[in-house]
Amino acid sequence: MSAVSTPPPTAREGDPAAPGAPAPASPPGAGRRDAEATKAAILRAARYLLARHAHADITLKAVAERAGVSPPLVLKYFGNKDALFARVMSFDTDADALLDAPVAELGRHMVRHVVSSQRERGADPLLRIAFAPLHGQQGDILRANFRTQVTERLAARLDGADAAVRAELAVAAVLGLGVMYGLARGDALRALPTEAIVDRYGPTVQAHLTGDPAGGPAGAAPPPRG
Repeated sequence: MSAVSTPPPTAREGDPAAPGAPAPASPPGAGRRDAEATKAAILRAARYLLARHAHADITLKAVAERAGVSPPLVLKYFGNKDALFARVMSFDTDADALLDAPVAELGRHMVRHVVSSQRERGADPLLRIAFAPLHGQQGDILRANFRTQVTERLAARLDGADAAVRAELAVAAVLGLGVMYGLARGDALRALPTEAIVDRYGPTVQAHLTGDPAGGPAGAAPPPRG
């Protein structure tokens, strides 16, 4: 009696691959997504350390440990410490997100962005400027970047002869919010929902942007004193 041949069983989803079978192909773009996630983790780690230690005291090993990667991977993506911290000391990308709203809505947006960044990512878009005195000559670079990429960029969007001072006051207000939320860790503030903070503090920031004491329409009379 001749043997009856049967086809091999069809592999089902979730079954282990047969020995010697090629590994399943990664989804298109998966490698790029992994690389971008790794670079983002390294940048977050470097920012965290820059907000707590002098630039000269931060090693690539410390950055790698904080990011959960190997030091050679930091070198692969950023080349050297100077190149990595040149990225960290730039505020360009942070300013893109912080200022991404029409001027009439910008105060609320800036407050929401700072609080959401702290809550969701454990990072603040601006707070590293507060540590510029720790970093010697690198601190001068941090200050120069902050001026050109944040305050001067904001001032260019505002009307009026005092646009520069209003921009600096608005940024000072959100920096203060970041300090209380992220560094002082104020219990009462951190207990509020994000939108409650936006409702309370957004008008304060907007008042600086528009030059109106109560954050109301431009040209409105200031509230009576006394």
